[in-house]
Amino acid sequence: MKAINKICRFGAILFGLASLVLFFTDFAKIVVDGTAGTIVGAQAAFGSEVTIGDEAYSMARSAHMLLCFWIAVIGVLLSAFSFKSKKIRIAAPIVALIAAVYMLVMRLSGPWKFIDFRPIPYASIDEMTYTLNVWLVVIALFVFTILAIAYLLIDDYIEVLASKGEKRTLFIRLIQFFRDYKSEVKKIVWPGIKDVVKNTVIVLIMCAVVGVIIWGVDIGLGYLLDLILGV
Repeated sequence: MKAINKICRFGAILFGLASLVLFFTDFAKIVVDGTAGTIVGAQAAFGSEVTIGDEAYSMARSAHMLLCFWIAVIGVLLSAFSFKSKKIRIAAPIVALIAAVYMLVMRLSGPWKFIDFRPIPYASIDEMTYTLNVWLVVIALFVFTILAIAYLLIDDYIEVLASKGEKRTLFIRLIQFFRDYKSEVKKIVWPGIKDVVKNTVIVLIMCAVVGVIIWGVDIGLGYLLDLILGV
């Protein structure tokens, strides 16, 4: 069990790093005035000069690509730091899943929405499509997520076995949390329609009174400032 746990842990970090490396490969193929070229993922994310034929274009940064890249970086760092602190091990799969879904949305939506090609005249672009590497990034991030979840669950199970019944598994703790939450919700006493109307009126009146006071103070300070400046 411990061997599988280590495989999941190292595998998660490996696939996370692989997704980052793939950002530095060709992400999109573009044809400008009949001349084909490629755009690297890092160029789209960070902004860089792209040469297509004899023309060089300074690509603007893509906020979506850049954000997805940094989310993936954070996921890898959290997964690596889980070696030292098990308190953050649950954060790694959550962040990795966000990056994976984000990248999947970008892949399914097409490059026109997520690659900032404004330096290139729109009328000059004949075609722009994603490469296979974008799918590889999506796959790597989802595998990263799955392995991070597997590591979390297996490591938690090992701790439960070591505690000899004193500690419950994460799944059971989650079920108990929602049961307690449901029981607490049932204890809530909801106000009637009369109380809602009365409290709403009181809040509106107080907002109006405070607004009038602030308005009066503002006018008074304005007149005072005019007197001081001698306007």
